[in-house]
Amino acid sequence: MNHRRINSLDKLDIDKWNWQWFMDSIIQYFSIFDPKPFPIPPLFLNKEEFIGNKKESIARTFTWACQTRKIWKARAVCVDADKRASVLNFVATPNCHYDLPFFGADFVTLPAGHLLALDLQPALKNDLTHTENVWKRLIPIHKKWQSLLPYGGPIPIEAKPFFSPGFLWTRIPLGSEGDRILEEVLKPAFIDYLDLYIDLINQSKEVEEQRAFQILQGQRHYMNYRAKKDPARAMLQNFYGKEWTEEYINRVLFDLE
Repeated sequence: MNHRRINSLDKLDIDKWNWQWFMDSIIQYFSIFDPKPFPIPPLFLNKEEFIGNKKESIARTFTWACQTRKIWKARAVCVDADKRASVLNFVATPNCHYDLPFFGADFVTLPAGHLLALDLQPALKNDLTHTENVWKRLIPIHKKWQSLLPYGGPIPIEAKPFFSPGFLWTRIPLGSEGDRILEEVLKPAFIDYLDLYIDLINQSKEVEEQRAFQILQGQRHYMNYRAKKDPARAMLQNFYGKEWTEEYINRVLFDLE
């Protein structure tokens, strides 16, 4: 790919990266909202380092991000580290003046298999105004696709407030069976979740300042949790060192200022 990206909306075309189709879909879907580049410091737009005991491989991380009138920031982290890791982590954070959930997708390929998570995550899980309209449409989509996927395992108790009942979560093997599931289940499920999210954005109306403050407080709570518990921290530190990783997690991935 062209590594000379100068803003967060510059094209991403990563050779042999597992998640290119999904990234292309994100870009296409959000293009209808006249997106503008979200300001990402150059240090975090593109990052490459030789890795391994003999520095025989390269770890590359690219950040794509946009902002629209109703979405404060939609950002994607794209990691390509040869056979060690292939990752797409996407989070769309709404403008707090709209009563919308986050969109979260975390697709990870490691030597042991694929870990796949997809959700419309609430900022205010116990608030029916925030959740009811979303969940009544999301849960049937979740049931349709989760039934075709292996169980991903229990969710930690401390994480449950940050996921909806429509949390799609699975672990699948590498190889032909995993490839089939990615093609026949994950791709259409991803599009169903995206279709719903785009429709929710289109239907959303601006809320009053008091309500916006409530939503913002919920968003901050979510971001603080994600920054503290980011499961990619160890991998990124191994690739790029602690200082860069902590800045990246707190200034780019889970900031809300």
